Amino acid sequence: MSNFDADLLIVGAGPAGIVAAQYGARANLKTIVVEQFGPGGEAARIDMLENYPGNVDLRDASGAAIVKARSGFDLMQDMHGQARDFGASFVDADVVELKKEGDIFSAVLGDGKALKARTVILATGAEHRLLGVPGEEKFSGRGVSYCATCDGSFFKGKKIFVVGGGDAACDGAYYLSRLSPQVSLVHRRDAFRAQAALAQRVMDHPGIDVRLNAVITEIKGDRKLESVVLKQEGKTSEESADAVFIFAGMIPRSALVSQGSLRAELDGEGYVITDQKMASSIPGLFVAGDVRSGAFRQVVVAAGEGAVAAHGAADYVGMQGV
Repeated sequence: MSNFDADLLIVGAGPAGIVAAQYGARANLKTIVVEQFGPGGEAARIDMLENYPGNVDLRDASGAAIVKARSGFDLMQDMHGQARDFGASFVDADVVELKKEGDIFSAVLGDGKALKARTVILATGAEHRLLGVPGEEKFSGRGVSYCATCDGSFFKGKKIFVVGGGDAACDGAYYLSRLSPQVSLVHRRDAFRAQAALAQRVMDHPGIDVRLNAVITEIKGDRKLESVVLKQEGKTSEESADAVFIFAGMIPRSALVSQGSLRAELDGEGYVITDQKMASSIPGLFVAGDVRSGAFRQVVVAAGEGAVAAHGAADYVGMQGV
C-alpha cells in the first residue's frame, strides 16, 4: 500500500490550478485539487473575458472571426468540468499547513486531516489589497466592494466611485458604467498602468468620469455609505457616493511556503520565485499563476503556467520512480 494519497496535489483551483489538474490527470498522475472557495478563483469574477484565445464565432459571411466574449465564470466552469472528466478529484477544504517529510508532501486541512502527495503545485493566487482608509472596513459589504460583477447590480443608477489604475479597475469601471451613468474612476497617478486598450476604452467612455492624481482619503456615512473625501492635486473635497469599488492591487497567498516549516524563495513582495519550469526552490514544489513572481497576471498566462507546472511535476514523479 502506498504512503501517499495522490501523485500530484494542487492547492488552488483558479485557471492555473484547474489546467494543471487537466494536464496532471492526462499524464496519468493521481491528481487531487484542494480549493476553499470553489473553482475559478479571481477569474470567475470577470464579467466579459474578451481576450482569451478561442472566444470567437465564425459567423461572418466572409469567414472572418467575430469576437464573442464569455464570462470568466462560464469559462472556469468548463475548465473545471474538463479536469474532472480527465480524472482529477476536487476537495472543498482549506489547506492550513504544508509540510514535507522525506520525499512526501503533507497538506494539513482545516479539519486536521492531511493529504499526502509526491509532488505539489501551489496555485493559491493573490488576494485584494485594502485601501486602508477610515470607513473602508466599516462599510465593507455595505457599499464598499472589491468585485464589480459580484456587487454592481446592487447599485444600478447610483453614484459609484472606482479606485485603481490597473486592468481590474478599468474593467470594473467599464462594467459598472453599464449599470449606472454616474461612475467616477479615481487613480493616484497621472496615467493608468492597465493594458492600453482597456485604459483607452475607459478614457473615451462618456459615462466614466476619470480623476487622475487623486485619492480617496475617507469613506463616510451613518448606517450606509453616504460620501467620500477626495484629495486631488492638493485640494480636498467631499462628494456624495453610494458605493466604492476598490482595485488597489493584490497580495500573494504565499503563506504556506513562507510561514511554516516549508520556506520557498520569495521576491521582495512575497511572490514565489520559480525557474522556467515553474519549479520553486523546494524540490517537488511547483508554482503557477498569480502567486508566482514575475507572472503577467492574465487568465491565459495562468493557464499556460499550470500546464508547464504539471509537466514539471510529471517529470519529477517519473524521476522518483514507483
